[in-house]
Amino acid sequence: MAETDGAAIPARIRHQGLRAILNGFGTALGAARDPAVETAVRAMRAFSPGADATLIGRPDRLDPPGAAFANAIGMNLLDFDDTHLPTIIHPTAPVLPAVLALAEQRGLSGAEALTAFLLGAEVTCRIGDMVSPGHYARGWHITSTCGVFGAAAASARLLGLDAERTGHAIGIAAGLSGGLVENLTTAAKNAGVGNAPRNGILAALLAAEGYVAAPAAIEGKLGWAQACGDMPDVPRALDGLGKSWAFELNAYKPYPSGIVFHSVIDACFEIRASHALAADQIERVVVRGSPLLLQRGDRVVRNERDARVSLHHAAAIVFLYGAAGVREFEAACAMAPETVAFRSKVRGEVDSSLPPGAATVEVTLRDGQTQSATVLHARGSIERPMSDADLEAKLRALAGGNGYDAAEIIVQVWALDGPDSLGALMGAASGR
Repeated sequence: MAETDGAAIPARIRHQGLRAILNGFGTALGAARDPAVETAVRAMRAFSPGADATLIGRPDRLDPPGAAFANAIGMNLLDFDDTHLPTIIHPTAPVLPAVLALAEQRGLSGAEALTAFLLGAEVTCRIGDMVSPGHYARGWHITSTCGVFGAAAASARLLGLDAERTGHAIGIAAGLSGGLVENLTTAAKNAGVGNAPRNGILAALLAAEGYVAAPAAIEGKLGWAQACGDMPDVPRALDGLGKSWAFELNAYKPYPSGIVFHSVIDACFEIRASHALAADQIERVVVRGSPLLLQRGDRVVRNERDARVSLHHAAAIVFLYGAAGVREFEAACAMAPETVAFRSKVRGEVDSSLPPGAATVEVTLRDGQTQSATVLHARGSIERPMSDADLEAKLRALAGGNGYDAAEIIVQVWALDGPDSLGALMGAASGR
């Protein structure tokens, strides 16, 4: 970490980092005026002693830990952020805000920020590999719990800590890790994500001042992994370290919902387009998938947060509205009478022959006919990736109508890997 030569990181990985940053700015811009972000900014301002770091999508500023907290909430809020597919970690939201805040405060270059982000994201994904899948299944929100390690590592890099102190920063972060799946449909989940970069910065600052952590704070007999209920698979986490990149298995969402529902949405779009179906022709819809799909998505929808993790809602919006964008997951659409009525036609069934992330949708029409489609790899997956142009269009759509200069933000992100500071990018992203 501390001794990695940024110039030696392969160009394809650095480009992947820029893609993740572009996506992160887009999702943060789309949520910048959400009440959850507004509340976070007010809460942080109450004890923010400085104003050195930009809030994405907002003209006001906070100290680096406060800005990192609020920006991470914004990046994660719409369930539109990137996903490391083997662990279902969203690595950018807990790591990038720490990098942006510290690099901006210290006037560091875009290239330095990109290197720190990539190293932090890699640490996040590899520690996730160490404890997956049991960690998430036990109720730990893995984006938050593992994200703090990446934020600490990235912050240590930007602070110029040596290998020993970087290790202590990561070890200190083990005691600052938290986040619960039970909070998934509330803003408390986003607060957990916000705490990851905030606590990561704190861990690095403490290490810089001489705090030390146990050498095996993560994998030890009484360390973080064991305390969270899992025997750590250390070889899996370290396999190929320095030669291969876990972060290379990062994917981007075309729909603002839990990633396991994207194959459901794609299958519904396929049926709707192939058979020119109208919603009032449909008698019932059966969605089949792995146990994970049912565990995450077979739920009553009480608000827009439930809708983002509901297989019933994923099917309903495609057949009713022919769309699955931000508007279709907002409260007005989620609780509209016609949406509620259609969701009641949808049921989920386990099909253990389907791998996680795949889905089969079967539609029965009022005249008794049935139509079905199976999607093994959803749009946005590694097998069907979103292009750079797709990510640019996503940012423009999320920024549109809010007064942000989307074109300038896109230009500045693609130019980030160079000697200039983050000033132009953060200025464009704040609307200043």
